[in-house]
Amino acid sequence: MSNSRIEIPLRTSSAKGPLAFSATGLAAAFGVASCCALPLLLASAGIGTAWLGTFAAVASPIRPILLLVATFSLAVAAVLVWRQERAIRTCDAPACGRRFSRTLSFVAIGAGSTLLGLGYIYG
Repeated sequence: MSNSRIEIPLRTSSAKGPLAFSATGLAAAFGVASCCALPLLLASAGIGTAWLGTFAAVASPIRPILLLVATFSLAVAAVLVWRQERAIRTCDAPACGRRFSRTLSFVAIGAGSTLLGLGYIYG
């Protein structure tokens, strides 16, 4: 009799989860920062900011809600990316690595966190 082990495939969280949460957090952080910090950053980079006036007028009344949504979404995305990374470290199969989606999520989380922080400070 041979000792054969049944291997159960490792289920990592879907790549769409962190991307969706980081995109939502980035969009909400964009709304938070659209009144003050974002025009300052874009103007210092030489990009026109006249189009942000309309967006800031729409986003201004719901700024506290956008702040909460951005914070929650970016935190959930960071936890999901961390869980993916931890699960992938223990996986030996080549299909376990989805480096592009994790990198894209990480960049979106960083950009959203930066916009959120600047929008909170300057708002």
